[in-house]
Amino acid sequence: MTNSNASLDGADVAIAAACAGAEAVRSRYGQRLTRIEKGAGDFATDADVAAEEAILGVIRAARPDDAVHGEEGGQQGAAGAARQWLVDPLCGTLNYAVGNMLVAVNVALRNGPAAVADPFSGEVFFTDGATARVRRNGIDTELAPTAASRLVDVNLDPPFPSAPEFRAVDLLAHPEFIQRFRPRVVSTTLALAWVAAGKRAAYVTDGGDLTESVHFAAGIALCKAAGCVVTGVDGAPIGHAGRGLVVAADAETHELLLSMTSGRG
Repeated sequence: MTNSNASLDGADVAIAAACAGAEAVRSRYGQRLTRIEKGAGDFATDADVAAEEAILGVIRAARPDDAVHGEEGGQQGAAGAARQWLVDPLCGTLNYAVGNMLVAVNVALRNGPAAVADPFSGEVFFTDGATARVRRNGIDTELAPTAASRLVDVNLDPPFPSAPEFRAVDLLAHPEFIQRFRPRVVSTTLALAWVAAGKRAAYVTDGGDLTESVHFAAGIALCKAAGCVVTGVDGAPIGHAGRGLVVAADAETHELLLSMTSGRG
């Protein structure tokens, strides 16, 4: 029997994997969840594990020689594999555990295609590495970032490695921020997809190098392909020397947000 997944290209694999994870998340919503403690207040659930297993099933069928780094299962596959997938099966576990539908399923091929699925809206945001689109009801539409909403999502979850030079909470209290923008806090990287899609003007989070983070890799790839402005909170290119993220729909919004951060050097 021929494996139908074997002919999929990288973007198709990312989309299929994200959709499989989203189905696992959606099917378990509202059910009694088993918590898996990780320490320091962090935890996973059996829904996280089931979603990651569904994602891995798609990737293994289509790309058996690829390595995978999953949030729940860690590193799997050959250490020297030419391709590695970064998988966050349920970004927003705490939201999900309390019945909040603001979550995302993130699948990214390192330095390549990526997909972010919203299990509850049914939208899948994806990039082939060059263009960025959203799939709704089987129809693909190119993403068009815009700052028109003036909504800025800010991640207030710890840790805060850039403090005291940069604190997200200080940004929210900045007089010009209050004048120009309206803050939102959703605690899921689905917000990155929203910037790429024009649903948000920007997204800001603290952190270290997030380029190879299972949480952020897919959203970063999506935003870059959509034409968003993506840097660290200090304005430096993201990477090993970078700190956190400021992702904006356009250069004007990005520059304005950077001017409000004390971490800019």
